Amino acid sequence: MNASQHSASIKGHAAELGFDACAVARAERIDPEHRLDEWLESGYHADMDWLDRTKDVRQDVGLKLPGARSVVVVARNYHAQRPAAETDTGRVSRYAWGRDYHRVLRKPLRALAERIESLVDGVQTYCCIDSGPVLERFWAARSGLGWIGKNSLVLRSGLGSWFFLGVIVTTLDIAPDAPVADLCGACTRCIDACPTNAIVKPRVVDSRRCISYHTIENRGDIPAGLHKDFDDWVFGCDTCQEVCPWNKDVPVTNVKDFHARPGHAHPALEWLEEMDTETFTKAFAGTPVMRARLEGMKRNASIVRANQHKHQK
Repeated sequence: MNASQHSASIKGHAAELGFDACAVARAERIDPEHRLDEWLESGYHADMDWLDRTKDVRQDVGLKLPGARSVVVVARNYHAQRPAAETDTGRVSRYAWGRDYHRVLRKPLRALAERIESLVDGVQTYCCIDSGPVLERFWAARSGLGWIGKNSLVLRSGLGSWFFLGVIVTTLDIAPDAPVADLCGACTRCIDACPTNAIVKPRVVDSRRCISYHTIENRGDIPAGLHKDFDDWVFGCDTCQEVCPWNKDVPVTNVKDFHARPGHAHPALEWLEEMDTETFTKAFAGTPVMRARLEGMKRNASIVRANQHKHQK
């Protein structure tokens, strides 16, 4: 079996496993323009220091898996319709309404890696679902799975940006795919719509102003000057995706785990503010919301409560 046959076999198996897209890139240094270095030097990573500590391996997957020759990228649609919101509730980003995507994708991604390993004796793989030192979005663009939009997210015709990425780095030689054209054109809707002006220029997001960063990753106080722009977001923010023309007609995912659990798309503010550790864990265990921790969700709910109180005056 040659490199092209390897590609066909892997893509066929990826489809059987339920992935909506699969593409391949050659395992080379991913960031020759040093965009990551520039982003880090600008301080746009806020206090996510692990990004700086692991920047070398993020730019060269060969440091993570010696002998790496190919990078396989897969996508899984998570788009679901947003339920109607009741009064005195907050808003949660679509990707976090159901079961944690790491848990959902781990098994099929591992199964695909095992298929890759079975093609040639001695082949090695490394799997990553955005929790390892791999620049998934860069690889998605390099492989032709999609292109990086002006909000820094990967876009693909038919899926928009409502999908999760999985990456398999491997020592197997697989025929690479060609990158696709950037189809954003002159559109700047995502940049114009960002509530906090966090998209400082096309494809560059300053985490220090990003609602998603503050409501999920920030363990401290959120700058008071940003509070009013949070509107009702208590976990994440989908604004730049909701205005994107490519996200208009994306089909609803057939993965039940990605559909909203009762009360998770629009959790009641009083419920969040008054819950204790036991209640929080019982409600959100196994979901992405655990990332923000109880203290973070209480803080976020308090900000949203203040915003709604001002609007009612």
